[in-house]
Amino acid sequence: MKIQSCLYLIVAVIFSKPVFADEKEVIGAKTYKAVCAVCHASGVANAPKLGDKNAWKPLIEEGQVILTAHGYVGVRAMPPKGGKPDLSVEEFAEAVNYMVNNSGGQWSTPNKGMLEEIHEEITRRKNAK
Repeated sequence: MKIQSCLYLIVAVIFSKPVFADEKEVIGAKTYKAVCAVCHASGVANAPKLGDKNAWKPLIEEGQVILTAHGYVGVRAMPPKGGKPDLSVEEFAEAVNYMVNNSGGQWSTPNKGMLEEIHEEITRRKNAK
């Protein structure tokens, strides 16, 4: 009976791992819908529309750290943090991932090291303004 219980536990852990990974994707989708879609669904102020691979291609080529950090600080006609002052860098990064991955890119959730790079670029960008 103990072996069976251990097997159930192992199977539960193995199959729960993707659920944790999907949690970040859910955060990205929710943030997009609550904040980003206001402009990125219709293209307000030339915001690249979700799914428009041609519009997103040059942005994706900027790289994940640069695009995320510059968007977070505010870039072109986009207000800082997409206009939501209490939006965290992590939430913003997941929303950017959601938009990129639905517009021709293949980015993943930033790990701790990448988040540090994003924070550093945010600081550089703020100091340059």
